[in-house]
Amino acid sequence: MKYVRLKNHLRGVSFTTTAPFSEDGEDVLYDEAARNTEAVLEAGGETFIPVGNTGEYYSLTDEERRGLVETTVDVVGDEAAVIAGVAGSTKEVIAQVREYEDVGVDGVMVHDPDHTYIHREGIARYYRRIAEATDLGVVLYKRGPEPSLPVISELSTIDNVVGLKYAVNDVAAFSKAVREVPGDIVFSTGIAERFAPAFGLEGAAGFTTGIGSFAPEVPLALQAALEREDWERALAIRDLARPYEDFREEAGVENDQSAANNVPAVKFGLEAAGLYGGPVREPLVELSPEQKERLQRYYDEMTGSDLVAETLA
Repeated sequence: MKYVRLKNHLRGVSFTTTAPFSEDGEDVLYDEAARNTEAVLEAGGETFIPVGNTGEYYSLTDEERRGLVETTVDVVGDEAAVIAGVAGSTKEVIAQVREYEDVGVDGVMVHDPDHTYIHREGIARYYRRIAEATDLGVVLYKRGPEPSLPVISELSTIDNVVGLKYAVNDVAAFSKAVREVPGDIVFSTGIAERFAPAFGLEGAAGFTTGIGSFAPEVPLALQAALEREDWERALAIRDLARPYEDFREEAGVENDQSAANNVPAVKFGLEAAGLYGGPVREPLVELSPEQKERLQRYYDEMTGSDLVAETLA
């Protein structure tokens, strides 16, 4: 019963937040991070994921990660749950987790280990050792082949493994996982608004959002429609977000790496909403003027509809 509250938070919208850098990219602006978080909290956000992939985890130092997580916890207090991103070697992750325990997070989300050579049992052991090292709730994060279904099934029976962020666009594999995973974990869609209805029908209780950082009413309205099983309205809200979300998946200018637009598009949205986005750090690059002009149109279309407000009324 210890993890009931955190599981309930995962059965909704989880807001992945950005790392606001100074204009030269050198410093993290914690005051701006606090202001951005406050805006989502005031709009009704109840679950926050700082220093995830949208939060440019791999562009941050350990000190900056702790600072952003601590800022998030300070802002939300007891009003929301904070699930902080962790990654690296087993020792590094456990050290990070202990830092986050001191800060007061509710759980951690473990990025898949970035290693050239892996073994299934080694992957399972990696997550198992992390879970055993803490009483915090642990959320698994699937963005590729690992962790595999057998590994997820094994880990799901660990008491403090509470959820899985499933960020692979494969509804058939997801449906199989929901049916076969034996543990009591919460499944959350990690590919955001575009596929929340489809994955919701297959058993996802919630989803993560990036555009929610600057337009929180959109994912909150979509989740409300899904919970009411108002599929027509859910699909209409989904379609409002689709152009912006499709843009985030694009590789960008003179690039063949997928989804390079993801984070700079979210930071552009923050600026459009009157919040602070700021620059990205390498290995990401800024959007071109033409891309920004296009994205502004998508932002205006998404936020200018009455459908969202009507759904939340």
